[in-house]
Amino acid sequence: MAIQPWFEQAKLGIFLHYGIYAVNGIAESWSFFNGEISHEDYLEQLDGFTAAKFDADAWAELFEAAGARYAVLTSKHHDGVALYDTAANDLSTVKATPARRDIVSEYVEALRRHGLKVGLYFSHLDWTHPDYASVRPAGMPADERGNPFAVPAAGAEDPERWERFLAFHRTQLTEIIDRFAPDLLWFDGDWERDPEQWRMDEVRDLIAAKLPKTVVNGRMRGGFGDYATPEQGVPIVPPAGPWELCVTINDSWGFQHDDHHYKSVRQLIRLFAETIGGGGNLLLDVGPREDGSIPEEQVERLRELGDWIRRHERAVFGTTRGLPNGAFYGASTVSADRRRVYLFGFDRPNEYFVVRGVRNKVLKATIVGSGVELRIDRQGGGIEGAAGWTYLYVDSDTALDRDCTVVELELDGELDLAEHHTRD
Repeated sequence: MAIQPWFEQAKLGIFLHYGIYAVNGIAESWSFFNGEISHEDYLEQLDGFTAAKFDADAWAELFEAAGARYAVLTSKHHDGVALYDTAANDLSTVKATPARRDIVSEYVEALRRHGLKVGLYFSHLDWTHPDYASVRPAGMPADERGNPFAVPAAGAEDPERWERFLAFHRTQLTEIIDRFAPDLLWFDGDWERDPEQWRMDEVRDLIAAKLPKTVVNGRMRGGFGDYATPEQGVPIVPPAGPWELCVTINDSWGFQHDDHHYKSVRQLIRLFAETIGGGGNLLLDVGPREDGSIPEEQVERLRELGDWIRRHERAVFGTTRGLPNGAFYGASTVSADRRRVYLFGFDRPNEYFVVRGVRNKVLKATIVGSGVELRIDRQGGGIEGAAGWTYLYVDSDTALDRDCTVVELELDGELDLAEHHTRD
């Protein structure tokens, strides 16, 4: 398996945490695992899951409007409730809820109709399955009880039950692979067992044999996967290879009635720019209500993010990670031919933007969207290896974007960046 070009150029994906937890508006799976609600009361939400307003095409149209190139849906979270018609058990939205709908099938078909890449989240663990909590991780101290949904008490291990769970796990994973052939498999829940207990090499071989072009995230114990998945915070030093930041639009992954702490459009644009500037994709999470409708606050933010992306497409798509820290105090990207640099200005400049370390002559500096050209002044340099400063003067605030101004630098050749240089 290897990273696919579409993923490296996607820039934006939409993460969807949709499940029975939206009925009460509580934390997905973790609410019963952490004792905030009993497991019995948690599963009673099955009776309230209707998907009455679920419209997969409306979802896909919204994701297109947001500027996304792919989406990732929770086919099964840690609670074990499948959003598709699994034959492995009866715990699904098809067989165990009033919805009686195969959410995953409808989602997959709609995304493909709209030209979006299909991602499916799948949790390895299953805190509801009767055979899951049957073996303890190697090296777990006998006096450590652990969570009973995850591990048995010391001395109560049952390897035969674990084998039954692995057979169940492989059955569901094979169903997802064979029925939906996702472009991306987004795994989670690998942390409670060792790679040898999971037999992750078998999982890797299964995917490689059936879906050799499918992108696989890095949450696979054993060190395989195609990219890194930092969560809820842009890395100060971006990963060296391909990566993706997953982050919530408010404070919750799934729908929660009382969570109104939304990130502003400007904050989302900054998150997005800083992520693509570091060479990553942003996987922005939304949480649909139990009926399948997406809260208006989330819809509005996705549409406004998409409006900004459309105004600045050439600075987003077809670009690579930008200048190193210190060369520009903000995010940046570089065109594929490395003859253009895009600077993302999050704050209104005090007279000018400044770039350090670019040896090239800047032929033109233009504000993307408005087309206004900026006056260029070069200072410093001259010593072998030094490049000095390039000042880009903003003579009028009227040319600036409300949320984030992007300046395109047209260079006289491929980007030539100075390294740190001193002279005795």
